[in-house]
Amino acid sequence: MVRLILFLAALIALSFALIAFVRSGRRPEAGRARVATEPDPAAAAPAAAAQDVTTGSPEQGSTPQISTQLAELAFGVPARPRAGAPAHREVAATIEALLSGPVLKPEYAPRRPLLLPKLVQAVNDESVSRREQARLIAQDPALAGNLLRLANSAFYRVNSEPVESLDRAVALLGTSGIRSLMAAALLQPVFRTSAGEFKPFPDITWEHTQYAATAAEAYAAIIADEDPFAGQLLALLQGLGTILVFRATMDEYARTGAPADAATVGALIEHHAATVARRVAQEWELSSRILTALEEQSAGQQAGALSGLGRSLRFGRYCGALAVLLRAGRLDEEAGQAALAPGGFPGPDCARIWARLARQVAAAQSSADT
Repeated sequence: MVRLILFLAALIALSFALIAFVRSGRRPEAGRARVATEPDPAAAAPAAAAQDVTTGSPEQGSTPQISTQLAELAFGVPARPRAGAPAHREVAATIEALLSGPVLKPEYAPRRPLLLPKLVQAVNDESVSRREQARLIAQDPALAGNLLRLANSAFYRVNSEPVESLDRAVALLGTSGIRSLMAAALLQPVFRTSAGEFKPFPDITWEHTQYAATAAEAYAAIIADEDPFAGQLLALLQGLGTILVFRATMDEYARTGAPADAATVGALIEHHAATVARRVAQEWELSSRILTALEEQSAGQQAGALSGLGRSLRFGRYCGALAVLLRAGRLDEEAGQAALAPGGFPGPDCARIWARLARQVAAAQSSADT
């Protein structure tokens, strides 16, 4: 009798197990298989190459089409699965160790521009005249020359007449404009790097960074109620982190003699760009709010969990990517606006910022054509 009862109990338990198995629609081994194949961060999945490699981290909610197209523009090659040859794994492991170490090599840890603290203080002090700002900038001839060059570029030029003096640049651009241009002029030289096999990468990264800085500045002021300059500086720092990781990886490829793999480079940028940017910001003694916003990007948090500056940076990077694709003819203004909500940025304010950025793209293209 006892055996019969035990047999019936086992039969009932087996029946429930079978029902649960049928309802689950998968084999019991599948869960164990996924655990056993957890990806190695140093050997990211092929999908990593399809992320927005110029952002330094995947944009939360971004569409694969936007990420893939931006990656193809930046690297100048179609997005491909990650190469599995030992040479590429060795490069990835070396860069992981290099960028995760306690100290960055000097060539990948740029010094803080000497005039940055004074200039930030000057443009935020209403008692400092524009002429005094111009005199301060003139103390650094390289900065002054770079600022004038940028002021005459298609991206920044406000009219058809060339800007030939710092006084005129300050007068035309105003305090807000000169502050934006000043920050770009301080950091832009770092983006001048040899790209090897991926010649478009530095230029696309710089273009993306400029548009991202403009969008992040607007989002901080209009939506997040944060310091607009902090939003702009964050986008510039994230772009800086991206180009530093790119440079380190390309240097390592050059050292080994192996042909560079775009997916490997992209995966390393995804893992390290925001972290490197944060380390640079910490070395430059920037505010804790700047450090937190950059840390949030590397942590991959959802937009709703970010600080105001963190959201500003996330939006700037995403909107900047749309602007680059618009300039390249990969999408039109309407498609860019339609991509905002799927990217995690709905609402009329975000749409207005995008429309303003799209007009800036059109103006730059028109200026470049004349």
